[in-house]
Amino acid sequence: MTKSYKLDTILAQAGIKSDEATGALTTPLHFSTTYQHPEFGQSTGYDYTRTKNPTRTQLEETLAAIEQAEFALATSSGMSAIVLAMEIFPVGSKVLAARDLYGGSFRWFNEKEKEGRFSFVYANTEDELIEQLDDTIDLVYLETPTNPLMVEFDIESIANKAHQLGAKVIVDNTFYSPVYLNPIPLGADIVVHSATKYLSGHNDVLAGVVLTSDQELYDKLFFNLNTTGAVLSPFDSYLLIRGLKTLKLRMGKSTENAKAVVEALRQSPAVKEVLYTGKGGMVSFKVKNQENIPQIINTLEVFTFAESLGGVESLITYPATQTHFDIPAGVRHAYGLTDDLLRLSVGIEDAEDLITDLKTALEG
Repeated sequence: MTKSYKLDTILAQAGIKSDEATGALTTPLHFSTTYQHPEFGQSTGYDYTRTKNPTRTQLEETLAAIEQAEFALATSSGMSAIVLAMEIFPVGSKVLAARDLYGGSFRWFNEKEKEGRFSFVYANTEDELIEQLDDTIDLVYLETPTNPLMVEFDIESIANKAHQLGAKVIVDNTFYSPVYLNPIPLGADIVVHSATKYLSGHNDVLAGVVLTSDQELYDKLFFNLNTTGAVLSPFDSYLLIRGLKTLKLRMGKSTENAKAVVEALRQSPAVKEVLYTGKGGMVSFKVKNQENIPQIINTLEVFTFAESLGGVESLITYPATQTHFDIPAGVRHAYGLTDDLLRLSVGIEDAEDLITDLKTALEG
């Protein structure tokens, strides 16, 4: 499937017509860890599955196409994708990152700074980030929108300045997915996803992806991934291909539901602030009385209290004790991630049922 096709077509036809021998419609599962060489000195292109696997190749080609990238590498988790992307940069690199970011990313960043692997500076807003972006910065790391405060950043303007100063840009595109954002055409050097989330969409696959159109960066990424071995298994590659086929449909329904939920939350007397960008299924809101949060969570019946996001089922998360627990409270509070905030991953259920569930929990 070439990148000249529209997104809907690429997604729907992901992996089909990939088995010329049998004409199988769906992508075959290649479980073999090793591959026969036709003759001495010859290769089919597949030697050992840590290096390359036919099922994973089909997935990676689809991921590259939908992100408008030249190259994609599928990894064993979202965090392994972030680690892979970061570790191609030299020891001592200075990283400028958005302050509001996934707690797991912060945990790894903090550990690497303690080890002296990288140094980090953080910015709360786009204006702060642009102001701090100078020739001492080697790498800019962004989520847009951020997790969980839903702050958007202008990738193109940031990338333009970064490149003028010799810095590279990594963008985590997990929340928007390629349905709503393609960072590489806007200037990002590397894009990462927790493919566990929207790309898979069914809460049954742990996966990550790293994408780039830079041959030099790709060669480094491929070498490191092959060396360290944090690749995606054939079966999980197959499941992720299957999940991708409905990505745009799921994102559209999640957005439709999220807009309805946001409207209801903004009218609720129990809610003091709603954070939503207008697209995607991720919504955060702050309650007027945070002491009611346990009762709110325990009362919900349609929303499930669980970590993660991006699946067909609607979830509610309390970042202070779950996804962002590793960020010190003082740091969190300073940039707005206060203990009165709840995060929703709005799924594809009936919007009226979701609204009724929230209204009952919030207002009794």
